[in-house]
Amino acid sequence: MMIKKKVFIIAEAGVNHNGSLALAKKMIDAAAAAGADAIKFQSFDAGRLVSKCAAKAEYQKKTTSSRESQYEMLKRLQLSSRDHSELIAYSKKRGITFLSSPFDEKSADLLEKLGVTQFKIPSGEITNTPFLLHVAKKMKPIILSTGMSTLGDIEEALNIIYSTGNRQVQLLHCVTEYPAPYRDINLRAMITLKNAFDIPVGYSDHTLGNEIAIAAVALGAEIIEKHFTLDKNMEGPDHKASLEPEEFKDMVTAIRNIETAMGDGIKRPAECELKNMAVARKSVVAARPIKKHEKITRANVTIKRPGHGIQPNDLIKIVGRRAKHDIEADEVLTWSKLQ
Repeated sequence: MMIKKKVFIIAEAGVNHNGSLALAKKMIDAAAAAGADAIKFQSFDAGRLVSKCAAKAEYQKKTTSSRESQYEMLKRLQLSSRDHSELIAYSKKRGITFLSSPFDEKSADLLEKLGVTQFKIPSGEITNTPFLLHVAKKMKPIILSTGMSTLGDIEEALNIIYSTGNRQVQLLHCVTEYPAPYRDINLRAMITLKNAFDIPVGYSDHTLGNEIAIAAVALGAEIIEKHFTLDKNMEGPDHKASLEPEEFKDMVTAIRNIETAMGDGIKRPAECELKNMAVARKSVVAARPIKKHEKITRANVTIKRPGHGIQPNDLIKIVGRRAKHDIEADEVLTWSKLQ
């Protein structure tokens, strides 16, 4: 399997800005410095996203105040239209792509109005047919996360998107848990998505650490999305399942190294190996002194390093030929020494 283009690495800021524009800008700075290609936020209005009686997810209960509802939590974490505008401008200034996941039609419209060139649809919206149609009709590229989904769910979502004529879709394998346990990652499912739908695939990683994201690249991921925070100890639903800047930078470095190492898939000696061939390989050498005109036999030659003489796989070709001149014991045989 070959990596044909640079992996697109997304620093998933999500709501780790804690509702602070200043903190969001610091995250943009840190993501750019860590080598991310994009930083992704979330675009929603709490009133349109969740009912006021909705309970928090179990992981949210562990990382945020138990006294507030999911609605109250999201209300303090949402970004205003002005915040979006400022963050888009600031991302451009820092040379990093701004992305955001809209959770409703009006949020998607806002992102389009502000000039966002592609949409990231979160896993929870994959069965939201009206929303999928609304976003797809904008005819912008779509990155679709597939957490909590079956292959049938994904096929149905893709058919909905394709029905608009928009076929600019990439899929992210994902496990929607924070943090996601290794035993449930099923990374090979990413390959299944590639084979089933024949479109670019990637991986949205919610595990602790970075090794699973790195492994996904080796398996052919073209996009990696990883939660990102300035400090895991901050209060908020996603900080503890995120990478801090230095950890994220290490992940980016590892991914870029893997990209370089994947190569073109053609098996041949690497350029760096050429100088070692004569040292590591062997040649036919004289097992004892060989007189001029003496026949070469299996008894008077052996195989030893170095490898700049007649190669062992040509031994059968020289048996029966005669020496042009005296050959000393341990002397490497070359074609020029034989009649």
